[in-house]
This record gives sequence, structure tokens and C-alpha cells, in this order.
Amino acid sequence: MAQGSNHAVLSVIGRDQKGVVARISTHLAGQSVNIEDISQRVVEGLFVMTMRIDVGDMTVSLDELVMGLKRIGEELGMETSLRLLSERPRRRVAILVSKEPHCLETLLRDRDRGLIPADFAAVLSNHESLRPIAERAGLPFRWAPSTDKAAHFSFVRSELDALKPDLVVLARYMQVLPPEIVSRWPSRIINIHPSLLPYHPGANAYRQAWEEGVRVSGCTAHFVTEQLDQGPVILQDVFTIRVGEDTLDDVKREGMALEGEVLSKAVQLFVTDQLLVKDRKVIFRPGMGAGTA
Repeated sequence: MAQGSNHAVLSVIGRDQKGVVARISTHLAGQSVNIEDISQRVVEGLFVMTMRIDVGDMTVSLDELVMGLKRIGEELGMETSLRLLSERPRRRVAILVSKEPHCLETLLRDRDRGLIPADFAAVLSNHESLRPIAERAGLPFRWAPSTDKAAHFSFVRSELDALKPDLVVLARYMQVLPPEIVSRWPSRIINIHPSLLPYHPGANAYRQAWEEGVRVSGCTAHFVTEQLDQGPVILQDVFTIRVGEDTLDDVKREGMALEGEVLSKAVQLFVTDQLLVKDRKVIFRPGMGAGTA
């Protein structure tokens, strides 16, 4: 095995039960695989474990190791996955926008700062407004009007099929994706919604919060499902509303200041493989230290 591929990350997830760590550890030891680090947590009865292992001296092939771990997982009713650290490719990201620039600008800023270690493939839109921002960042920009919904979504699907992104990011893309697009990228489309879901779903979320006199609102980064604004929540953040003092514009300004930051952090978690979706919930993988995300 090549020198750079001696380290791998093993993930185990499933119903919490006794003996999982011992069973996995014993199997690895029997194959001369050294465990360098281990992190685990239990979330609502769901056991999640991440191991950093050294496979440089193992006595079986990589395929045999993977199959052996899979068999143990099946016996325990758990999912196992093994990834060589040298094998993680940079994720390809397609960004969908409409007219508002703030989320796109934050994503581009954080990409340029190295916070989002991914390749942005293109920006797609239903308006031409944000073309200058995309092109200044060196990104292809393509658009088709959404006045004809069927034609627009045919354009989106065709473009995404050609781009083959690992992740699709809706950066204030003000259209509801049809099921045939959502189903092609399950748990791989992230949206930013301007409320603390499940409160104030749908359109005009900031107006809903302002008119109802709530004192705390925020935004939610979530995976897109066929049910509008009901996908698994990744991250949320909040801001306060001074009822009777703040105007609707004040509320929108506070919310928009958060949207790009929350969306960017959610994208960072995805492209560095720090989260997974299980039973319609987003679970964060236990930390494994620098260099293993």
C-alpha cells in the first residue's frame, strides 16, 4: 500500500448496544490494524463512532477488511464505512441563486479563505442579476427565466446532470425544486430558510415573525426534501427582535446578516464529511482531530 494511504477513517452508526467498541476493536486487532484515535457519542439511542486507524501493517487486503467490517455491522444491525484519508476527493458544488447576492457572496468569500475546501462548479439562476458576481469569481454563470416553470426546471436538471455536483446549494434561490430534481440528489441539496424552522415555513418568513410579534427569529440551513421546508435541519442561528421598535426592514437586515454565515457553515460541514443523515435527522460525526475531517 502506498505510503500516503496508510491511514483511514472507520465510521459505525446504528442502534446503541453493548459491546460494539469491543467487537470492532478486537476484529481490527486480529488484522494487525492499529487504532490511533476513537470518538463516539450516543444521540437519542443512536450510536455514532469514528475511528482513525493505521492500515499500513494489516494482514489482509483492504477489500477483505471492508467486507469483514460489513459482516460485523450486519450482525449488529449497524452501518459501517471505511475511507482512506488519501482518497477523499474535493467535492463539486453547484450553487443556485435568484436575485439576492448576500449568500453567494459569503460562500465565495469563505471559499477564497480556504474555509470551504471544495470546487464550485457553476452558478445557476432564474435571473441574470448575479452574473457579475459569479464571473468576477471565475465561475460559469447560466440562467433561464422561471416564468415558464417546466422549462426552467428542465434547464436546471439538464445543467446539474452535466455538472455532476456532489452538493447543490440553494443560496436564496427563490424557487421550489420539483420532486424529480430533489430525488436525484437525496441529502445533497442544502437550502437556507429565513426562519427557525419548523416555525414560519414558506414565503415571507421575516414578515410572519414581525407581524406575530415574536422576540426571537433566525435562519435555518437544512437538507431539501419533497416536503417544503421540512427537511433535516443542519444548523440554526438566532437574532432578537425589539417588538414595537424594529421595522420589518430592520428584521430583514438582521436575518440576512446571518443567512450567509449559517449556510456557509453547513456547506463546510458537508464537504468535510462531518455530518450524516439518519432517520431524517442530521448527526455530527464525533471529532477525530486535525487532518481527519
